[in-house]
Amino acid sequence: MKQSIKPIALCLMLFLFTAGIFAQNKAQQIEQLLAKYNEYGQFNGSALVAENGKVILKKGFGLANMEWNIPNQPDTKFRLGSISKQFTALLIVKLAEEGKLKLDVPITTYLPDYPKENGDKITIHNLLTHTSGIPNYTSAPNFLRDKAKNPYTPADFVKTFDKLPLEFKPGEKFNYSNSGYFLLGYIIEKITGKTYEQYLQETILTPLKMVNSGYDHSDVILKNRAAGYEKEGKNFSNASYIDMSIPYAAGSLYSTVEDLYIWDQALYTNKLLSEKSMESLFKPYIKSWGEESYGYGWSVKEINIGEKSKIKVIEHGGGINGFNTIISRIPADKILVVLLNNTGGTVLGEMNNAIRNILYSQPFNQPKKSLALDLLDVFDTKGTAAGLDTYKKLKNDPTYAIKEGDMNRVGYQLLQTGKKKEAIEVFKINVEAFPKSGNVYDSLGEAYLADGDKKLAIANYSKSVELDPTNEGGKKVLEELSKSKTK
Repeated sequence: MKQSIKPIALCLMLFLFTAGIFAQNKAQQIEQLLAKYNEYGQFNGSALVAENGKVILKKGFGLANMEWNIPNQPDTKFRLGSISKQFTALLIVKLAEEGKLKLDVPITTYLPDYPKENGDKITIHNLLTHTSGIPNYTSAPNFLRDKAKNPYTPADFVKTFDKLPLEFKPGEKFNYSNSGYFLLGYIIEKITGKTYEQYLQETILTPLKMVNSGYDHSDVILKNRAAGYEKEGKNFSNASYIDMSIPYAAGSLYSTVEDLYIWDQALYTNKLLSEKSMESLFKPYIKSWGEESYGYGWSVKEINIGEKSKIKVIEHGGGINGFNTIISRIPADKILVVLLNNTGGTVLGEMNNAIRNILYSQPFNQPKKSLALDLLDVFDTKGTAAGLDTYKKLKNDPTYAIKEGDMNRVGYQLLQTGKKKEAIEVFKINVEAFPKSGNVYDSLGEAYLADGDKKLAIANYSKSVELDPTNEGGKKVLEELSKSKTK
């Protein structure tokens, strides 16, 4: 028997060595992938990837501060945007576990001053799953101009949307609403007698030793904070200011990729919640986008990859002025991907999919230059004819790709600077490239409306709503246009 131990030990050593080589190769592929996205101006931030619960890559790309040439690092702090929602959801479930609130009772139980006509119909579960019907305050016309720069108390800000008509009967369907998660933060304060920030700190951040995470305040000096930037074609500008009392419990947290790894690992334990309560965060309660469902602060879906089928993926993205983010978890294989970017909206979903394919040894798409970035410069400086000519020349170039999000942002940048005809042409290109996306028709409809063409605005908004029945904003515009036609 003693003789057999050596071969077994040798096999184990060879297995561990081979596994290490595979992990190293994957890390190299991921690093090369992200470096190429950075080279093409599509990723400027920090990344962390873990497999089997172990970190195989953590690295910064590009600059945390462009004015001082300070590079992004694994300990650079980024605003998270809507990744904050998963923290808010856990705090609510924690209070429920302690018997301090119930998820299935009307919100007026805890907010007695909330208008009863709506509040008596809405439960905390509705707020957690975006099924409340409360209009999303960030979708309000001129939100950034009228509200985003001003400080509010939670009580005062709730009053800006609490009397708005519900968009649908609570529980009837999904419609993403920051308003719901703002209310969850306010409920936490009412029940605990503490600020949302205090309760978050003592319940999650301090116990987990997430020392590089917190509730962001623009006036506080924060070591290793990344500055936020917005893309303008191939150039950048400082992101527009937003007072952090506005995103509040829906999106005001900051963190690092390293701290989010600590968070991910804690979600496999009972440090914060019982097993049953933790599982409630990740249940697919209602269909949300496409094949995805929504849990409590998390998007949930099943994917097939390689020889594996129905792998559960739990993830969420975030976006706030100058930043966009994603955290994606595959519990079955203890996989974690965290991408934090400080140059506005970019293709983090595309990057996440490529990283996932690398981790499962599947083919993946190589990055391509974004045609939108070249088009903005031409449309902006040389006009519609030159822009369309450039599009015709480059659209079949295999080194370029038409990316829906980038094209949409370019269209809006043109629209916001008064270049309506140019914006319309960019949105038309997006419609041609993505004919099944409700959002591209919504944007084109908005551009036609800005240009005074109500007939084409109605046609495109109608198509948008047909493709995306959850587009409540588009329905409202059509309602208003219909009223104006009958006058």
